Amino acid sequence: MTYVVTQACCNDATCVAVCPVNCIHPTPDEAHYARTEMLYIDPDACIDCGACADVCPVDAIVPDSDLTPETEIYQDLNAAYFLGNPTVSRPSEVPPEPVVTGDRPGPLRVAIVGSGPSAFYAAEELLSRRDVDVEVSMFERLPVAGGLVRFGVAPDHQTTKAVERVFARTAGRDGFRAFLGVDVGRDITVDELLEYHHAVIHASGASDDRKLGVPGEDLPGSVAAREFVAWYNGHPDYADRTFDLSGRRAVVIGNGNVALDVARILARDPERLVPGDIAEHALAALRHSAIEEVVVLGRRGPEHGAFTTPELLALGSLPEVDVTVHGGYDAPDAASIKLQTIAEYARRIPQPGRRRITLRFHGAPVEVLGGSHVEGIRIAPYGEVGAAEDLACSLVLRSVGYRGRPLAGLPFDTERGTVPNVAGRVVDPAEDRAVPGVYVAGWIKRGPTGVIGTNRYCAAETVDAIVSDHERALLPQPPHTGDELAAIVESRCPDSFGFDGWRRIDRHERTEGRRSGRARQKLVAVDAMLAVARGGAADQHLPQ
Repeated sequence: MTYVVTQACCNDATCVAVCPVNCIHPTPDEAHYARTEMLYIDPDACIDCGACADVCPVDAIVPDSDLTPETEIYQDLNAAYFLGNPTVSRPSEVPPEPVVTGDRPGPLRVAIVGSGPSAFYAAEELLSRRDVDVEVSMFERLPVAGGLVRFGVAPDHQTTKAVERVFARTAGRDGFRAFLGVDVGRDITVDELLEYHHAVIHASGASDDRKLGVPGEDLPGSVAAREFVAWYNGHPDYADRTFDLSGRRAVVIGNGNVALDVARILARDPERLVPGDIAEHALAALRHSAIEEVVVLGRRGPEHGAFTTPELLALGSLPEVDVTVHGGYDAPDAASIKLQTIAEYARRIPQPGRRRITLRFHGAPVEVLGGSHVEGIRIAPYGEVGAAEDLACSLVLRSVGYRGRPLAGLPFDTERGTVPNVAGRVVDPAEDRAVPGVYVAGWIKRGPTGVIGTNRYCAAETVDAIVSDHERALLPQPPHTGDELAAIVESRCPDSFGFDGWRRIDRHERTEGRRSGRARQKLVAVDAMLAVARGGAADQHLPQ
């Protein structure tokens, strides 16, 4: 028997560290790790110890004997990686614990802005270190924590959301405290944070999106997929949005995982979304949707699709949805499993009366059509000869990339949508020097690349830079204490609360969810969140 990594892989590489025979690749120190879709287990080297399955935060690793007809393909996917990337799997040596001599320059006090994966991975990296004492203060604008996991991961991907358990353990560590409902930049400035901390890590993600740059893009009914994702995931800032689901066809522009997520949510039978944690208002709207076809439009060919193989495989396993390929597709000899899968979808025959997801390649959107609202989209051949085609639709969702927003007081690269940095140290391009005490992690650091677990090693690099700077006495010495900070926050943000309040919200949502057969029933109104966080009832705030 051997173990197999399946769809839910989060790439945080916890499994790599415990494998006694180094059979899980790519490892974080290998070049392929930064761009890998998932991790893979070498079937010829696995010794069936099960250590990887025990520590996997999202239960993505299973013995091959437990594979289902839907997941059997992952056995081939794991083996195929090692055919194309031969690696000598061998027992790895456990590095010795660092030996610290002399006085420790601690405790090191670090503020983290944000509460998503990169923020929690940074907190864990800091608080688990043995070479320095650390205190972490986490600041989140909203009354709920989770960031991308809560508001970005699709509601029917509950195994991926299971990484929240890792973050909850971090929040329980000594030295951790949180300030939820505090907007850094409005309620307290970065300069003020540095009066109470040696360093500040910005892990606020990428909350903006890239434009198509075509006529009609701003018509009603043409919106960013980011906003649609936030809406169906119950983000308070987007809960009151409405989307026109009255037409027969929607077009999603883009070929990444977010595009497939959006297409899947639009095409699925809403009742199959009930067991997840989709927001109640979104579920109600989708139950009245008239959409019959969702077209996923990509400029280039299938070989350039940015979606991962696991997400593509999941699309084709939906029992109530047909997946087809516009114009057909034949995979070349010795094609990857991704291309073989697309070719298999192209051979499928749609069933009458079923909703459909159509993958369309080699098409560039050149204009969104309509008068007072979206009525269609004009598609021109990309890389091929031919005339443009007008495709009728009532909803256009652009999924062509996220980008960060400028942060008050920090330099910003407008082209990349990131804060300029070197290994997480914020750099002022005008003076070509590091900004003392200011760091970044996650998408605001490197751009919207990778999956959830990729943030772990991104955060670790930043933490290494902070600790190194602390040991070399390069960080500013904060003149005030953490207790003084708490008093300042309480005076300016009387509605703010700590992680105990978030635990009450989490427990409330899960309890209400279980009553209706769901993973959780999300609170989307800030007033309801605050009421529950304080220990009160919120029945009157729940969606009806």
